[in-house]
Amino acid sequence: MSMVQDATPSSVDPEANAADAATRPGRSAFRRIMTVTIGPIVAAFILSAVILLLVGVNPLTYYGYILERSLFSGLGLEQTATRMAPLLFLVASLIVAFRAGIWNLGTDGQFLLGAVCSAATAPLLVGVVPGWAVLLIGFAVAAAVGAVWSIIPALLKAYQGVNEIITTLMMSFLGVLMASTLVKLVFLDPSTTVPQTRTLPVADRLPRLFDTSISSGLIWGLIAVMAVHLMMTRTAFGLRLRMVGANPTAATHAGLSVPLLTMATFTISAGFAGLSGASEILGVAGNVRADWNPAYGLMVIPLVFLARFHGVGAIVLVFFYSALMIGSESAARRLGVPQDFTLVLVASLLICLGLGEYIDHRKSRKER
Repeated sequence: MSMVQDATPSSVDPEANAADAATRPGRSAFRRIMTVTIGPIVAAFILSAVILLLVGVNPLTYYGYILERSLFSGLGLEQTATRMAPLLFLVASLIVAFRAGIWNLGTDGQFLLGAVCSAATAPLLVGVVPGWAVLLIGFAVAAAVGAVWSIIPALLKAYQGVNEIITTLMMSFLGVLMASTLVKLVFLDPSTTVPQTRTLPVADRLPRLFDTSISSGLIWGLIAVMAVHLMMTRTAFGLRLRMVGANPTAATHAGLSVPLLTMATFTISAGFAGLSGASEILGVAGNVRADWNPAYGLMVIPLVFLARFHGVGAIVLVFFYSALMIGSESAARRLGVPQDFTLVLVASLLICLGLGEYIDHRKSRKER
């Protein structure tokens, strides 16, 4: 009997049981962070490093160039901060959708149509209305166009139960083609030989921050992410959206209008995607060229998942991803690595993220 008692002291010691119960949640949370967030990031970089070695490129040199170009040089850091602006608006868009259980995968089409329409509208207003009104109208048009482009998937989801993954992807494909068509046929600048919209003068674009090249779109993007995070976690409206995503049947029994809340989710999410396009054009580019498609929407999805739909975590990940995008451009020129290798890293991240979720799910089932 004494041997059994010595071997399992916590089974007879209430204080030991209490201490173990108190520390177990902390260990579980740490393990989950390592499995589904930090682990996939590290694994993706290692996997990409192996690929670089196979093609004869030193991964340490490649990653070193990325850090040097994007974080350790003044101009590179400014470009990284500017690149964050449209990505942050897309983060806000996806947090709203995903927390409400809606898979809005059509953000690229909504982004491009918002960008094209704001690029077509803003230059025509210069000299007609004050500068702040030019920007305000440009953003409003982009948000409205993005929201309108989501109406068909929203109606099909809300009233017919059609899977929004299929409909939003199809609308995104159509939106990308529609944006290019509008640039070539409707909003074409007749004074240029390259198919593009009219160019918004630099003086009429979003102001820069602190005598740098950083667009003030960064500030508005940060505000958008935090506003969405607080709305979804601290307001009754956000709670309703999350209830619909978690259990539509229970939401209906609770007296909530699931179709209307579904429509509202699509409208808000797609509106932010349109704002993302406007921030890129009104803050940096000034115009849209035909066939331009940075495909930011699909790139941001893994960042939102890695952040577990948390606003602050997503901001941090967007910063590092923007640094990766800016730095990879320099690394590509110096080492001869295709600039699209960044997409290989994103693909590796998605694979590792899926594996991390699977491992975490298996461990959670065993603990039950």
